[in-house]
Parts: sequence; structure tokens; C-alpha cells
Amino acid sequence: MPLLFVRQDITKMHVDAIVNAANETLLGGGGVDGAIHRAAGHELLEECRTLGGCRTGEAKRTRGYRLPCKYVIHTVGPVWHGGSAGEEALLCACYANSLRIAADSDCESVAFPLISAGVYGYPKAQAIQVAVRSIRAFLQTHDMTVYLVLFDREAVDAAKGRFPELRQYIDDRSVQAIEKRFSRRQQPDIPRSGLKRKTQAQGSFDADLAVPDGCAYESEAPAAAVLSKADHASLDDVLRQLDESFSEMLLRKIDEKGMTDAACYKKANIDRKLFSKIRSNPHYKPSKSTALAFAIALELPLREVREMLGKAGYALSHSSEFDVIVEYFIEKGNYDVFEINEALFAFDQNLLGA
Repeated sequence: MPLLFVRQDITKMHVDAIVNAANETLLGGGGVDGAIHRAAGHELLEECRTLGGCRTGEAKRTRGYRLPCKYVIHTVGPVWHGGSAGEEALLCACYANSLRIAADSDCESVAFPLISAGVYGYPKAQAIQVAVRSIRAFLQTHDMTVYLVLFDREAVDAAKGRFPELRQYIDDRSVQAIEKRFSRRQQPDIPRSGLKRKTQAQGSFDADLAVPDGCAYESEAPAAAVLSKADHASLDDVLRQLDESFSEMLLRKIDEKGMTDAACYKKANIDRKLFSKIRSNPHYKPSKSTALAFAIALELPLREVREMLGKAGYALSHSSEFDVIVEYFIEKGNYDVFEINEALFAFDQNLLGA
């Protein structure tokens, strides 16, 4: 069911259906509309002639012809008149009606352009918000992979402009990471005999330490503190959790949160089939983005996010822009995976989820 942001030519998307931001005649035009008609060939225009046009907010389906998709879903977005002429409701209807047709056509995947954000003048940042809100509402009750295709640099910059504080946060953490590495180089070596070896499964650690073999070293005092945070659990419970796999911790946390499986994987922007693999295999090794997506869905605090990542063999680092962006949202208490993915996309990072 994931929503994915991509920067791509929509006419090259290998999906079941692509959506065309058409005009009311459906007979082709400029921008995305013209590109789709050129790529599909004259047969698309011939079928469009039989449809009798399309009103703003509505949608109609044709075959894909020479495009690498089965269908083209044509929808007519609103022209921007300042926002007081019902533009938002009409734009929401474009997405809702297009998705309804895709579902009725048994599509498992569909790709949207940013409707109305070209010559129709809808502000790109607002158009992205409407698109995300409309698509996520649909995905709450449907299993489908939906792509939002942002082709031009201006659209990407508009997405980045939605997060004015994030750039400063990233820069600050990058400086801290550099200063930390530099200060370590100035310090004398610490004898290994005074340190305790600690595996990822025993808790979180700072990946900036760059210790080989997936291990970190820490003093005896912090190691003892780990057990003191067990929230009055028995020693047996603590030891069992040390040996937990990622899958086992995930399922335990879902139960503790009182969530259903479906609620969790939908909130994580994860495909149902992938979740089934994780549930059925206690030793499943997820990607880092998948592990983080589940931590976000469960709304874990940063300490538990690090612990869950450790179960999968990963850690958070201020040397990674991807990690810093996710950390920023967790610290803000914002666990909206779609908004996090919008920020990750804007800063040219991998997305959370599928």
C-alpha cells in the first residue's frame, strides 16, 4: 500500500496505470498531457475523441497503447484562482476519482503527476500537500502502490521549502559529527582492558565510533545503567529481550501498543506482502529503511528506535543525512511517515517503507 515519491518521466513508469493531467477536451495539450499523448501514439487520441471530454475534478480511463502501462486515467485539475474558488476540493476530487477508477480496474500500482501545478498555476507546495493527503486517505482502505512523480526541479525545491528548519538541523548535526571525530583523534588511546564489549543486540550505540564487526565499546558504568532502565522487568525478561530478533521485537511492540498488524504496516508505508514475510520469519533481515519505518509507525522514542535498529544490525549516525532527517522528526514528535518521506525525497534521500 505504499506511497512513494519519485523523480522520473511519468511516460516511462512501469505501472498498471498512469494519470494524465488533461484539459477538458481530452484531446491533448502541453506539459504532461502532451508528453503522454506523444508517447502513447495516435491511438490514444482516437480513443479520447470517443469520451466526450471530461469536467474538472472528474476522471476517465483509456488504454495505454504504446506506453509501458495498461491504462491512462485522464483527470482535469482546477485552474488556480487564488484558492477561494473551490480549487482544493476539486483537486482532491481529481485524486479520489482517479484512484477509484484504478481500483475498479484492478490496478495494483498507479503513478500521478503533480496535478494542476504546471500551467494551471496551483502553488506546488500546496499541490503536494493535497496530493499526499488525498492519496493517504485512499490507502487507509486499499492495497495499492501509488507513485507521486515530481519531474521538474522546481517541484522538488517546493517540497524542500516545506521544511525550513530541517536544513539548519542537518547542518548542525553534521558539524557536531565532524567535531566529535576530530576530538577523538586528539585523545590518547584508552586501554581495551577498561572497556566492555557490547553487541548491537544489547542496545543502541553511536555508529560514528566506527568499531569493526558491528560492535561498540563502552565503560562498565553505562553497561550497568542499561539494566537499570528495564522498567522493573525481571532479569529473565531482560535477558530474553537481549536475544530478541528484529521480527520478535517488532511483533512484541505491536502487541504492547495494542495495534493490529494492518494498522502497523499501513502506518509504516509497508506492503502487506513484505509484512507477511517479516511475521513468518523470526530471523528476517529488513533493510534499514524498513526497520525505521516500523519504528516510526510504532511511535517509538529515540532510545527504542536505536534499539530496534540494533536488532536488525543498523545504527543511527550524524554522519548520515538520511539518519539525521529521521531523527529530526522523531525529536519533534512527528511520526507521519508520509511527511518524513516528503522531506527525505526533497533532500535526495531514500524513502522509508517499501
